Amino acid sequence: MTAYDAIAEWYETSFLAGQREDPLAIRPIVRDLLGPGSGPCLEVGCGTGVHAELIRSLGRTPLGVDVSEGMLRYATDRLPAARGDAGALPFTTGSLPAVVAVMVHTDMPAYPAVLREAARVLAPGGVFVHVGVHPCFCGGFADRSDERAVVIRPGYREAGWTTASWTDQGLRDKVGAAHLPLPELLHAVLDAGLTFERFAEGGEPSPLVLAWRAKKSPDRLSNPVAPG
Repeated sequence: MTAYDAIAEWYETSFLAGQREDPLAIRPIVRDLLGPGSGPCLEVGCGTGVHAELIRSLGRTPLGVDVSEGMLRYATDRLPAARGDAGALPFTTGSLPAVVAVMVHTDMPAYPAVLREAARVLAPGGVFVHVGVHPCFCGGFADRSDERAVVIRPGYREAGWTTASWTDQGLRDKVGAAHLPLPELLHAVLDAGLTFERFAEGGEPSPLVLAWRAKKSPDRLSNPVAPG
């Protein structure tokens, strides 16, 4: 997508430099929720591939899919990655033991469809890990000017795409963001045929990150049906 292509160099050379100390505790959250394993682990919305080393350190083989050619130019030295739509993954049904989505669900207006695709390509018993901005405390509706007390203004209950952002130091003011209130986000996971196993939050003093580990039931149909 053009917006992400346009910011790829800034993201790789400037934004990520400010994330080296991992202020949101993303790396330990991924390490804890994903855990050791073997075989391929697909990262949907892999961007420049910065999580590949962590996935590899867990014994897994990182693979990536992203829509942005600009981002993928930086990813090629970090992991095998293909340009593609996370809502139509180029993988066989039931072929992957693990899928992760790290800080990308706000980039995906059709995230429920992405979750259904993740469930489709997962093998029975396969693991899905989501790490994303906290839907309750981040967004254009969140006033974080005082880090000691987040003020939630009208807008949290309104699902959709917005260019409003609580900070001008990240991606959201540059490319916009999709928002789903917490119940809709969690229901989308259940509707995809995944079962929650564990949860985590990251960021201080109030959480900026919400994460979970879910599993595809061994007796679940390969193609979960979207609710009517």
